[in-house]
Amino acid sequence: MSYADVNGVRLWYEIHGTGRPLVLVHGGYGAVEMFAPILAALAERRQVILVDLQGHGRTADVDRPLRFESMADDIAALIRHLDLPEADLLGYSLGGGVALRTAIQHPGLVRRLALVSAPCKRQGWYPEVLAAMATQDEGVAEQMRGSPPHELYTRVAPRPEDWPTLWVKTGDLLRQEYDWSAEVAALAMPVLLVFADADSIPVTHMAEFFGLLGGGHRDAGWDGADRPAARLAVLPGLTHYDIVTSPALPAAVLPFLTHEVRPPA
Repeated sequence: MSYADVNGVRLWYEIHGTGRPLVLVHGGYGAVEMFAPILAALAERRQVILVDLQGHGRTADVDRPLRFESMADDIAALIRHLDLPEADLLGYSLGGGVALRTAIQHPGLVRRLALVSAPCKRQGWYPEVLAAMATQDEGVAEQMRGSPPHELYTRVAPRPEDWPTLWVKTGDLLRQEYDWSAEVAALAMPVLLVFADADSIPVTHMAEFFGLLGGGHRDAGWDGADRPAARLAVLPGLTHYDIVTSPALPAAVLPFLTHEVRPPA
């Protein structure tokens, strides 16, 4: 457990287990503790590196907006800080956007990419979810006082008084339009998409995202020769809010991280 000074941010990270490195990127208003329920299962097989994003958890905020692109640069800088030639990435929700941008902006550092409950464009969320994102500000931060995310933030943040600022900056981030479809289609590393069957993202977007990665266009053939490098998992009985704590998540992710990828014909 330590800090890495990267890009003007003092980034908190933890390392658990041994083996090939796997970086976990938490969701909005969260911290490394978000992965606590599945950490043991992952660390049994991998060297798991958890990181608190800018303004989250033990990483203090700095004088710059929250943006997927800048936080992706932070993740890449952390990988370099740890002298890793490459790493696998798993990002959940907002952290999925950060992990995806890391793969887009720094493809040489990402061996495999697992995205959990994250779209590739802002309009990939349900309309009611976008409407809720648009309201996130100091007032909502006040309403969230006493909630589990606030209690964790109060306990670990270097400046607990920054709680309202986190909501203002995150709200500004979530109101920014983006569509990374063209960049997704150009990704060369294997990608796993994981969603809940009652996610905040409609099944139509899950299929669209998978299609951009080469999935869902044809039968794989009796020997699987035409299987795409990308994979799609829709986990039953889960939602956007509990998928990250389910044992079904590492059960889906770990085989993807270790399966052999056939070279293109």
